[in-house]
Amino acid sequence: MVSPEKLDLFKQFRAEYKAGRNPVLIKTTPAQYLAVDGQGAPGGPVFEECIGALYAMAFTIKMTRKFAGLGDYTVCKLEGLWFSEEGTNFCDIPQDRWRWMLMIRTPDWIGQKDLDQAAAALLSKGKAEKVKEVKLEKLDEGRCVQMLHIGPYEKVGETITVMEEYAKEKGTSFTGFHHEIYLSDPRRLPPERLKTILRRPVQKPPGSKKPKPRTR
Repeated sequence: MVSPEKLDLFKQFRAEYKAGRNPVLIKTTPAQYLAVDGQGAPGGPVFEECIGALYAMAFTIKMTRKFAGLGDYTVCKLEGLWFSEEGTNFCDIPQDRWRWMLMIRTPDWIGQKDLDQAAAALLSKGKAEKVKEVKLEKLDEGRCVQMLHIGPYEKVGETITVMEEYAKEKGTSFTGFHHEIYLSDPRRLPPERLKTILRRPVQKPPGSKKPKPRTR
């Protein structure tokens, strides 16, 4: 008997993850994520604890469903939304006031029951209480400017400026939150070689339908 092909959302929606050194306009589809909220500097204790909880939940849910014969899928790459209480231009304020939502895209058929079972299993093994904060989020960004950033995270602002100028040339402007998709592992590569997709939703053209809410 032939095994069903493992679901890989990154490949299935590859058009949404294409990015080069020049900004482009793309159209994204609604997506479901495992997500956890936090505040503070990237790489800080809270940030690292949230990443650990997110991945623990993602892999526990995946393996539980696989062993139960409910299908297998690839755990997607880490993503993040970045903003601040003082406005969406988070780069201009101290990092300890940065707000973020760390996310891993997950199949639509993953539900709250899967999360509850995974959290209970992890807590029974002595894992941190943070796993209980992982939730499901729907994201519908629609039309976005997207660009590949190569280099340290500290220089992301330079790429954002290029994207903003491109949006102006196209007669539109940023809306929503700054979105990053991490293609590289900073533990294995030097900062100058890190690759990150930067994405920012933009206003729809005049006369278009009212945009849907960003998250549920």
